[in-house]
Amino acid sequence: MRWPPWSTTSSKDNNEKTRPLSWTDWAHYTDPRTIIPTIILTGTALLLARFYRSYLRRIPQAANIQPAFWRRRSLFGRVTSVGDGDNFRLFHTPGGRLTGWGWMPGRRVPEKREDLKDKTVHIRLAGVDAPELAHFGRPSQAFSQEALDWLTSYILNRRVRAYIYKRDHYDRAVATVYVWKWFWKRDVGLQMLRMGLATVYEAKSGAEFGDLEAKYRKAERWAKMKKQGLWGGKKADFESPREYKSRMTQIK
Repeated sequence: MRWPPWSTTSSKDNNEKTRPLSWTDWAHYTDPRTIIPTIILTGTALLLARFYRSYLRRIPQAANIQPAFWRRRSLFGRVTSVGDGDNFRLFHTPGGRLTGWGWMPGRRVPEKREDLKDKTVHIRLAGVDAPELAHFGRPSQAFSQEALDWLTSYILNRRVRAYIYKRDHYDRAVATVYVWKWFWKRDVGLQMLRMGLATVYEAKSGAEFGDLEAKYRKAERWAKMKKQGLWGGKKADFESPREYKSRMTQIK
């Protein structure tokens, strides 16, 4: 019997409310008020974890790029060094300044070379081949230093976005790379072709262009016509980077 009579809660109800919750009380765990928030929180946590792994986790080297990322993802970061006319090192900064890179404590690009060891992605420009510098006892190729100097001035210490295609046999990420110049997004490889500081990459297999091969070949033809850079000499003396490497291989 309820007491006082006008009360809406019986003594039985009061007893149920004051009864201690037991882990064997399955009614509590099947209550929609418990299940629904649990499902929402768990789903949200899983989605956030997946988003972090896909877009916000820093990739230290090309070897750490997941297979599912190739041709589907891009890497945003700062260029820390330029190796020669068609490759460089990128410190991956996912999310850029929006996620604190450059201004939040602990999210700054290292400046010292020793601090960058094993922390940068080696990038190879897709679809282009720059003249070879002197290395391994081989002489340098004409315009190799000019290509290096131009690429260094164009991208060193700048933020770039690399659309990655594959990992090559030198453990580099082959990519089309863009850099902002004022209000325009520039394709770095395309600019090199227009300057006559690289040729379209020629290989029996493995050449990567994305969907830009026709555009690259058009830029190369324009540079030839204008006698830009390495196209400025005599036709009989011209040797492409591919021909140079083939000749050096035969000598070896």
